[in-house]
Amino acid sequence: MAASAPKFARGLCWRRICEISNRQVQPVCSPSVHLHVTAATMQVSQKDFEKAQEQLKLLKNDPGNETKLKLYALFKQATEGPCNSPKPGMLDFVKKAKWDAWNSLGSLSQDNARQEYTKLVSSLISAESAGRKKDTSPGESGHGGYETLIVTTDNNITKIMFNRPEKKNAINHKMYREIINALQEAAKDDSTIAVFTGNGDYYTSGNDLNNFSNVQPSEMKKMAKDAAELLKEFVGSFIDFPKPLIAVVNGPAVGISVTLLGLFDVVYASDRATFHTPFSQLGQSPEGCSSYLFPKIMGSAKANEILLFNKKLTASEACALGLVNEVFPDSTFQKEVWARLKAYASLPKNSLAVSKQLLRNIEKEKLHAVNSQECEVLTERWLSDECLNALVTFFQRKSKL
Repeated sequence: MAASAPKFARGLCWRRICEISNRQVQPVCSPSVHLHVTAATMQVSQKDFEKAQEQLKLLKNDPGNETKLKLYALFKQATEGPCNSPKPGMLDFVKKAKWDAWNSLGSLSQDNARQEYTKLVSSLISAESAGRKKDTSPGESGHGGYETLIVTTDNNITKIMFNRPEKKNAINHKMYREIINALQEAAKDDSTIAVFTGNGDYYTSGNDLNNFSNVQPSEMKKMAKDAAELLKEFVGSFIDFPKPLIAVVNGPAVGISVTLLGLFDVVYASDRATFHTPFSQLGQSPEGCSSYLFPKIMGSAKANEILLFNKKLTASEACALGLVNEVFPDSTFQKEVWARLKAYASLPKNSLAVSKQLLRNIEKEKLHAVNSQECEVLTERWLSDECLNALVTFFQRKSKL
């Protein structure tokens, strides 16, 4: 489950995780690590272990907090042996998650821990290398420089794909910035339409709640202000996008990925997609102009159920309420939708752009005003004890899974 703010607090710093040999590891919030090591595990030399630490620094993609937690635990076990530090308090959920990960390795020997650490790093390097070797289809041009997205242009369609499948495409700070950049590029390129979709089983699980971890009391006001400014810019980039914008919702959508749908021109969904905005559950409030657009789209009563009381919609329910244009069987979803999108992209580009502007300009000023107001309210929410307590409760539940 994810929330609605792009970055309220410092999450895991991947650069410092890569420097784990110096034991400067940022806190993480993940379930305890459980590894299976056989008696036949081969030993690795100290040189191999040190080489693996250097290779880890070469990774460009964030492997996700669960993997980083494994790396942390294995390194501690390999260098210090079984967990020997006192157990943190229950309310210190960040340190407790790290302690649980290390402690879960039990009496695993230091030699075996070095072996598992080296194997894990090797698998990460191999997976990333394999991903880089994937060729684009004939006529498709890739847009470089993205770590959390896959952006390509083909058949007059710029496709922006959320690409953190191991984290259910949760949107971290970097992804927010990259989406803004991708929209700016797509607005200027030769494509006729732009399409958002997700890589893997999820469309996106919304905001990565690890964005909320490790905030210091002295930093809270600045972090809330920075988060609100980024959110305002992020939503504004959707409001101002000049071309037809289409969402291809391939799986579950959560939080801001749902609220933004009101700013898309067309939304297609697989029948396995769901739509969930758990704002009040996390002590927060709506964004993405949903406080204005959702009542217009589906009526106040239905919008209240979704935005106030966390009601999760099936794809067919979202379609019946007008949030989704059409639902397709998952087995034929990709084939049917992309055939239709290619037909749309063959239409006169300038005609589509001008027509969209006529439709959007009527309310553009209003949408920007709503966006600003929503961000102001969210800033207050993020600084409230109620929101903080809700997030603490969430992470405590997560650490027990």
